[in-house]
Amino acid sequence: MNKKLKEKVVETFSAVLPITVIVIIVSVLFVPMDVGTILMFLCGAVLLILGMGFFTLGAEMSMLPMGEGIGEELAKNGKLWLIAFVSFIFGFVITIAEPDLWVLADQVTAVDALVLIATVAVGVGIFLAIAMLRVVLKIRLAYLLMGFYAVVFIVSIFTPNTFTSVAFDSGGVTTGPMTVPFILALGIGMGALRHDKGAQDDRFGFIAFSSLGPILAVLILGIIYNPQDVEHVPPVIPDVATMSDVVEVFSKELPAFLKEVLIALAPVVFFLILFQLMVRKYKRRQLLRIAMGIVYVLVGLTLFLTGVNAGFIPVGNLMGAGLAVSSYRWVLIPLSMVIGYFIVAAEPAVYVLNKQVEEVTSGLISRRTMGNALAIGMAAALALSMIRILTGISIYWFLIPGYAIALGLMFFVPQMFTGIAFDSGGVASGPMTSTFLLPFAIGTCEALNRLREIPNPQAVLTDAFGIVAMVAMTPLITIQILGLIYKIKTAGAEEAEQLAEISDEIIELDEV
Repeated sequence: MNKKLKEKVVETFSAVLPITVIVIIVSVLFVPMDVGTILMFLCGAVLLILGMGFFTLGAEMSMLPMGEGIGEELAKNGKLWLIAFVSFIFGFVITIAEPDLWVLADQVTAVDALVLIATVAVGVGIFLAIAMLRVVLKIRLAYLLMGFYAVVFIVSIFTPNTFTSVAFDSGGVTTGPMTVPFILALGIGMGALRHDKGAQDDRFGFIAFSSLGPILAVLILGIIYNPQDVEHVPPVIPDVATMSDVVEVFSKELPAFLKEVLIALAPVVFFLILFQLMVRKYKRRQLLRIAMGIVYVLVGLTLFLTGVNAGFIPVGNLMGAGLAVSSYRWVLIPLSMVIGYFIVAAEPAVYVLNKQVEEVTSGLISRRTMGNALAIGMAAALALSMIRILTGISIYWFLIPGYAIALGLMFFVPQMFTGIAFDSGGVASGPMTSTFLLPFAIGTCEALNRLREIPNPQAVLTDAFGIVAMVAMTPLITIQILGLIYKIKTAGAEEAEQLAEISDEIIELDEV
């Protein structure tokens, strides 16, 4: 095995192992599951580990240099209309290629899946163009975020309740393993040619806009469609009893996801070829490396999506439903916190963001520090989400105060941390959220709804959906608090250094 690939697989194994152990413990102590279901989960975990290993290595070899190269060329050109047009096209294409978005679209029956996907893609394209122009025009990130989120919450007043949670969830799932590496690198390439004081700060914030655009676009779509009669279609849990059944399920799923990933990568490859023909950016050796990276991404995403969809969705749904109807219902909140703390490390896009942050800040913000801050945010998000499902409280009681705190912190922390924080909100809500945590929440919500005297047919859409939005919101606060701590510490260090310099000057004067 390739040495770097082996390192990635080992890193992924250490990230996925805690989740695997938690599921096994829950299945033994609280929610007994069939041996076949657990076997499906374990096989899915193996594919997930291998898939993430291939994907992360492939993203480093292909998506990152591609994004940086395109960003640099746009920055060199400097024409605003060209930057906006190219950004929109790439944002639209890369979003349609995002597997997470297709998973969400299949769950929403109020609107045709293709209409929802196209709407989200348009939102990403427009707001990615705005993000790129912001860097060129040197507009402060905080002002734009404050204004656009104000518009989002005003528009949400006129959107049906059954569509509000879906709209906020769409902003989270859009920034997944396909879009994050490319958009992050695009922004870094765009800012690489700038050498002014704010250049480093402006390298982040692109994911934030790419998450914000879909929310606003889908809210407007909800107003147009005004969906009222909406019912959730529960996932089909395969009936497996033997290892042969397990192999049969995975053998059916693998080709389907291979086709899906091939379709997703096709436009990316097309635009890479077009870009290379126009500017001759990469030499032959670089092109071969990028091509190999794309193959790794293809293999990695196929294995990853097969593993989480065939192995993790059924277990997530069964765990949530089993705990909701048991006498151990109280376990849902602490268990959600533990799962949230560990599961964020298994998100492919989180690894890419943490690595980029460490490199751009020259190690000032380490991957470990970022990982811990995101893990704390994820734990808080899942605890609040479970409280919301158990009590039926409206999502607005969490989103409005949460975003008010996050937007308020922007004016007290270094600008770079604001960009990193709002980017983190997008990357934390990836495939693991949509294929394990969302089914977990749906299973819990459906089981609780069946226990009510008068079941609410729209309970899943109003209560279970929205967990992605919560996951995308809490890192905005935790990462900015990290920035506030950093600001206090660096201010103290600078003050101590100044005092030391003054003391040295006084000593020199005394000696004279």
